Amino acid sequence: MLSFTLILVVLLAVIFDFINGFHDTANSIATSVATKVLTPRVATLMSATLNFVGAFVSVNVANTIESGILNGSPEQYIIASALCGAIVWNLLTWYIALPSSSSHALIGSLIGSAIVMSGSLKVVNWTNILDKIIIPLFTSPFIGFIIGFIVMKFLYFMLGAISRKTVNKWFSKLQILSAALMAYSHGSNDAQKTMGIITLALVSGGVIKASDGIPFLVKLICALAMALGTSLGGWRIIKTVGINMIKLEPVEGFAAETSAAAVIQVMTAMGAPVSTTHVISSSIMGVGSSKRFSAVNWKTAKDIVVTWFITIPATMLLGAGFTFLFKFFLH
Repeated sequence: MLSFTLILVVLLAVIFDFINGFHDTANSIATSVATKVLTPRVATLMSATLNFVGAFVSVNVANTIESGILNGSPEQYIIASALCGAIVWNLLTWYIALPSSSSHALIGSLIGSAIVMSGSLKVVNWTNILDKIIIPLFTSPFIGFIIGFIVMKFLYFMLGAISRKTVNKWFSKLQILSAALMAYSHGSNDAQKTMGIITLALVSGGVIKASDGIPFLVKLICALAMALGTSLGGWRIIKTVGINMIKLEPVEGFAAETSAAAVIQVMTAMGAPVSTTHVISSSIMGVGSSKRFSAVNWKTAKDIVVTWFITIPATMLLGAGFTFLFKFFLH
């Protein structure tokens, strides 16, 4: 029989997954909405569908979350604290319209909660944190920027003799495909994080063994929760990413989405819970810079980058704070 705490953890995980989809909708559709290639309704429904499909692709990232961050199985309320911290951070950054990483919010909260509970830094697998979290935190946005820059420069070179009207006509169609690939990539990486958390809770609660892997029902619940959240859309962040940072044409939206999706797919194959927010935002910056440096609203870009850097330490504090609360009420 499932304990009350385990049921609470699963419920919080589903809420986090829903908010993740709601919060990160901009990752998949901001550029296609900004360029008017797709209406918000059509873009959101397409994104929700492909988020759902992408969630079933692999479990590499889920395995990293489930067994690669902490040493041993944490108590249930540590996981609950981590989820509460990540949920609060996502809602806060959504409210102020800043795209932050749901992945790093979850990981930061989990680290902070575990350290407070154990009173030791040894509870965290710092080697995996460095290899799978910190290094991708810095390298994936940089790679996204460079690839976006190069792809856009190449397209400018190849299409320079063709009229702007004709280029936009072609890429209005192609951008639908790139937006679909981005949505699929988002689902394949982001939904797995919640799968990993729920599986970690089930192993910790003795419901399943670590060797059992990710249960199909967990995959289904996480895929549905993220798809539902995505279908409602986080319009505040869409405006920040797709409109405020740079004015995009369809060809530029295609370049940004394709570049970001390529980076995310590679990181997913490596089992790295990379931030889709970081990657698409930096790809857009790279695409804009290829046109001219001043094409990017660097004030908005700076605010986004600052949020990237403070997410993990801020959520470590949130996770720690919720751990004190849960410890007080449940022990």
